Amino acid sequence: MVKAGVSTKAIIDYKLSRYACYLIVQNANPMFETVALGQTYFAIQTRKMELTEKEYSKLSEDEKRLYRRKQTRDGNKILYKIAKEKGVKNFDRFTNAGYKGLYNGEAADDIAKRKGLRYREDILDKMGSVELGANIFRITQTEALLEKQEKPNEENATHTHYKVGKAVRDTIEKLGGTMPEDLPTPEKSIKELEKDEFNKIINS
Repeated sequence: MVKAGVSTKAIIDYKLSRYACYLIVQNANPMFETVALGQTYFAIQTRKMELTEKEYSKLSEDEKRLYRRKQTRDGNKILYKIAKEKGVKNFDRFTNAGYKGLYNGEAADDIAKRKGLRYREDILDKMGSVELGANIFRITQTEALLEKQEKPNEENATHTHYKVGKAVRDTIEKLGGTMPEDLPTPEKSIKELEKDEFNKIINS
């Protein structure tokens, strides 16, 4: 409700998706400071998604984390969409199946406790680039296998997620890599890094 002279009236408020924000900002007048900052922000984010392998190798650990966290976000959106189509309704169980396979039986809550995370803090936000990489592989390979599942079947989809997580873990072990649960937890979360990036843009 807003005041209009001596009376009040109801107006519609909107919560925009990230894509809607992008379209509006890119087509608005950059003479306005907010628009200019928004265009700069999206230009930087787009550039991060266009990195070559050579460019990626030159990134700092924090930059690699930001890059790979974006990949896990996008990958999970696709994974959950496919999982729903394949009959998954209990997404907590489905999600934990993948983690249990990759983390030797640990569910998301177990990982969060081990990392000392705050309530509702996303475990993916407190992973280093190597650990995020293992989870990206888990996500993308589960997507590929679920696409091949002909009929909706929650049990099969959930087992597939566990199987892929376990296969990724077995591969890391065969290669002599560090198990995901033994990798260090970064001091800063992804949200803190993103806030730092945004402040750099504003202050530059």
